Amino acid sequence: MRIALFATCVGDTLFPRAGIATVALLERLGHEVSFPEAQTCCGQMHLNSGYEPPALRLARKFVDVFATEEVDAIVAPSGSCVAMVRDQYAGLAQRAGDAGLRATLAELVPRVFELSEFLVTELGIVDVGAYYPHRVTYHPTCHSLRLLRVGDAPLRLLAEVRGLELVPLPEAESCCGFGGTFAIKNADVSAAMLTDKMRAILDTGAEVCTAVDSSCLMHIGGGLRRERAGVKAVHLAEILASTEIA
Repeated sequence: MRIALFATCVGDTLFPRAGIATVALLERLGHEVSFPEAQTCCGQMHLNSGYEPPALRLARKFVDVFATEEVDAIVAPSGSCVAMVRDQYAGLAQRAGDAGLRATLAELVPRVFELSEFLVTELGIVDVGAYYPHRVTYHPTCHSLRLLRVGDAPLRLLAEVRGLELVPLPEAESCCGFGGTFAIKNADVSAAMLTDKMRAILDTGAEVCTAVDSSCLMHIGGGLRRERAGVKAVHLAEILASTEIA
């Protein structure tokens, strides 16, 4: 299968290992992966902050870049960015009165996937041949849980990783407090939510907390490092791409 990687701006600038791991994993599974270099931000931050015109421009940029790619799927290691494309782009095009953009999106959006749902739902794979000998807990991020509805796909993948001990996270569906610009505009509330999430993670005794969104892992990982908790925040793609002892 021909796949285009949507690395996302957060991944490209702050968490490149998630994108690199996604490519390594998909290629190991026998797929051809390309990286359209003109790609940029999905526009989620702009739209969530009330800046619709810039968000619309970035939606058009996404379409310009990926609609010309001769691929079967567009895969991103980011639930929130895929949710932006699926859940918000059509509305942006409709409010702009851009029928051409709406038509292109109708053809393009069904080919855009978050990594775990692509592996489980589209490819029908749960055992990707990974080896990761660590005690791991999984945080289901808000966008992947509530908008994309990836369900138990990440857990099914983790359950098949050799050497990995998967431990349930108490109150797993509670938000970590990041929420993009929410963490900036409502810092005190965000910090309190993060404290609850970190307490739940530490209660598991896990060495690693994983998720499908780098942004949430940045928030959680930053808190854990500040507390010197000894727990790493690692993207799901990195675990699935691992085949040797870390």
